[in-house]
Formats: sequence, structure tokens, C-alpha cells
Amino acid sequence: VPVAAAGPVCQAVPQPVPQPQPQPEPAPQPAPHAVPSPEQLHPALWRAAALGRPSFAWAAADRAALASGFAELDAQLPGGGWPAQALTELLLPHAGVGELRLLAPVLAALQARQRCLIWFDPPATPCAWALGALGIQTRDLVVVRSRAVLKSPQARRLLPAADILWALEQTLKSGHAGAVLAWLPARLPADALRRLQLAAQAHDGPAFLLRDAQERCRPSPAPLRLLLTSSGPDRLQLQLFKRRGPPLLQPLTLALPPALFVADDDADPPPVPSTTLSAAATHFDEGNP
Repeated sequence: VPVAAAGPVCQAVPQPVPQPQPQPEPAPQPAPHAVPSPEQLHPALWRAAALGRPSFAWAAADRAALASGFAELDAQLPGGGWPAQALTELLLPHAGVGELRLLAPVLAALQARQRCLIWFDPPATPCAWALGALGIQTRDLVVVRSRAVLKSPQARRLLPAADILWALEQTLKSGHAGAVLAWLPARLPADALRRLQLAAQAHDGPAFLLRDAQERCRPSPAPLRLLLTSSGPDRLQLQLFKRRGPPLLQPLTLALPPALFVADDDADPPPVPSTTLSAAATHFDEGNP
């Protein structure tokens, strides 16, 4: 049987394999907005687990806090020293436990910067010899006494006189004093303390209120409060029970300069201001350093 001739053989032509197209790179995603820490929002904010900073960030670094002269105390004070533009309360069981020897280094440092010191109603006439031994010059020291205390020293146990509170507030508002020390009675109205704290914000220096230790249990707008007690000869115990930071569980014990000095008979005594100034609401005591 004849076989028919086979037709042409069809061969499959290989098709090109499609190559993957390069994908466009994704657009960069914006970085998530960084949440600022609380202390970056405002200089008055601070974390409870860390020591606070000076309240006013616009204050110069050398004015925001002043070294106390005691390294162990500076390590526990917010800002590393006594705060400026704020009240500091020193609570005493009685006058003379060593409060002036505690403050002498910062007071002498301020006088070295040509800043004056103003004291309001100190419990006794300051001793020029003792202050000079601590480095405090009486030529740059002004003592202001209320008229009520001048008439009767027992008046300091009562409500503070209106003239001394007025003079203290105006001194803080002026911003011209280097350091302010005020011995105030226990019965101080709460609104008077708030007015003094607001006035202290304009004071470019430390402001110390020395009050009775019984005021520890009463609230106060002062951001720094310390309880001072004697811990032996020339030793002072400090308890920081209010500060911008965690509470200090253990009190500090500081070694103070000796209270007794040997006077040099050949040395000239420090000059004592002898100017008396009487104004409507202030009285500068004549002859008292």
C-alpha cells in the first residue's frame, strides 16, 4: 500500500522569557516626631527621681546657683548650690546654731563680686570681728531693723511688722542686693510668704529666710527648706526636707569653721557703717554692722 508523503515538520520556536521589571524604591518615610522630655518643655519642670535644675534657664550659668562652699552640700542642692531668684528657708531651733558660718562662704563670694548684703531684723548685733574672720566685710553690709523691734526686742515673737515686710519685698524686687537674710517670726501670714516668693524671682541672688524650727510642719512656697541643728562643737546637721528632687533620707553633717577666733590686737577693726537712714517704712540701724 503506497504511503503518502509526510508533510513538513513544524518546530516550536522558543519564546523569550520575560525579565522582571525593576520596582521603584519606596519613598522614604518621615521619621517619627521625637517626643521631648519633660525637662525640655519648661525649665521649671523636673523629674521626681532626679535633682531639679535652676528655675530660670535664661539666668546666666554663674548666677543660676551659687556654690555653698561645702562640696557635700552642693551635691545635694538642685543646680549644685544655693538657688538664686527663689526663697530658701533655714529653720532653726534657736539662733546661733551655726547658720552664719554655714552661709559665710557664699556671702563672702558675693561681696567679692562687689555685691552688698542686706540683713533684716537679726536677733543680735552682728560682731564685726567674727564676721571679718569669716571673710564678710561690714562695709558692704546693711542691717535693717523694724521700728517695733527697735522699741521692744520681744516684738519679734509676734506678727512681723508691716514695715519690715514691705522693706524686704521691695529689696527683693529691686534686684540690686547680692544676698538677703531675714529673721522672721513664726507667725507669718501665708500670703506674705507668697508675695516674698514672687518678689524673689526678680532678685539676682540668694534670699534666705531664717525661721523657727516649729514651722517645719507648715506649708511654704519656698522651693528649698532645710532644718539646721547642732551636731557637736563646730559641727552642723542639715536635713533637706524640701527640694526639687527626691527626698534626702539621711541628714548631712558639715564641719564648720571654728566659732572662736584669736583677734590680732595690732589689726584695724573692720569698718562699721555709721549712717542712719529713716524712711517711710524702713529704719537702718546706726552703728550696727
